[in-house]
Amino acid sequence: MIASARDHRDPWRFIALARAKHSAKRPSSSTREAARRLGVSDTTMHKAERTGRITREPDGQWDIAKLRVQMRETADPQRSALAGSAAAEGTPFARLKVAQLALKVEAQRLALDESKGRLLDVATANATIDEIASTMRDALLNWPARVAGVIAAELGVEPHLLQTILQQHINELLTEASDRFDPPGIGGEREPHA
Repeated sequence: MIASARDHRDPWRFIALARAKHSAKRPSSSTREAARRLGVSDTTMHKAERTGRITREPDGQWDIAKLRVQMRETADPQRSALAGSAAAEGTPFARLKVAQLALKVEAQRLALDESKGRLLDVATANATIDEIASTMRDALLNWPARVAGVIAAELGVEPHLLQTILQQHINELLTEASDRFDPPGIGGEREPHA
């Protein structure tokens, strides 16, 4: 196996490939022999193969160079000398650990916010908003009937005509507001206004 020019950017990969260059010429069919060349126990090799961390070649033998790379990339830095602290930062295992830690921190933050009462149940919030909106709608719809007589007396017009005009404008206002705050497709249950 020859190291390409691209491999020199990752010094650990380059070193692993350089070391493996000599042992890679002789593929090993024995798990015990491959483990000895890697410096791990054969039990570790069996566990890694069983969990899918390493794979055999199609002919059933072990490619030592590929094994070193696979073991290094999937090794837990706290538990394995194969990982190496500097090289472990960019491995898939290290990225998975960082993502796992970030999710754990986010879950703890959400639990803290919930315990302090900073979070609301979506169903409760929606029910409260619907209750407030329906109360406001009812108040607006009843307003023309309450004030039409007083306004008509001040203006000297027929109260019924004024009430009808006010109700028409209030209905248009409510329709416009409902379209703005609940556009078609967002509300789910509601049909678009015709």
